[in-house]
Amino acid sequence: MNVTIKSPEEQDKMRTAGRLASNVLDMIGEHLQPGVSTDQLDQICHQYITEVQRAIPAPLNYRGFPKSICTSVNHVVCHGIPSDRILKNGDAINIDITVIKDGFHGDTSRMFFVGKPSVQAQRVADIAYEGMWLGIEQIAPGKRLGDIGYAVQQHVEKNRFSVVREYCGHGIGRTFHEDPQVLHYGRRGTGFELQEGMTLTVEPMVNVGKRHVKLLPDGWTVVTKDHKLSAQWEHTVLVTADGYEVLTLGAEQR
Repeated sequence: MNVTIKSPEEQDKMRTAGRLASNVLDMIGEHLQPGVSTDQLDQICHQYITEVQRAIPAPLNYRGFPKSICTSVNHVVCHGIPSDRILKNGDAINIDITVIKDGFHGDTSRMFFVGKPSVQAQRVADIAYEGMWLGIEQIAPGKRLGDIGYAVQQHVEKNRFSVVREYCGHGIGRTFHEDPQVLHYGRRGTGFELQEGMTLTVEPMVNVGKRHVKLLPDGWTVVTKDHKLSAQWEHTVLVTADGYEVLTLGAEQR
């Protein structure tokens, strides 16, 4: 396994990239209105990243992905491709942003609602958010990846939702996806041991129904097999000497 340990200088660059990624999500929130298309959201984010931040949208042309952000609406689990789909009142959408600045990646996603969400949409988003944070709180040198997965899984399943297993978090740095893989299920005390200077993402995908998913013919869009709602949140996290530092906090969380 090729896990990279970031130097103090590299950690600073990761902080910058993480802050820029979260700034995009802070910016786009006001544009989430009935009648806007996911492609319009993509265009707004692309312009902001490239012209305001002078950064690079990492998803664009990554392994053939055609857009600058991912927009996953309702029962889309992840990797939704922006299109002419018009958002309507009550839609739940995950917007996933990754920017490259000075050669380093910042990766984060957030749930948004168009108008007033259903009780179920709000509930699954809340549980996914709580699960993400419970996983992050396990991060410290000497802890193991299984500790993160266990914390997420226990919370999600206790609340009668399910954790997607085919897609997971990952190491990140100069490369978009590095070792190790960060599963959102698992057993305590198992898996790779965390070390100071590692940077990784915690990004649980949580389904209202069963955990099973399906990849659409476009080769990217992942949906729930039972077409029930899904929710996801994501942060990039640095393992510090005594715990963790979240690099992608939004303006309201800083």
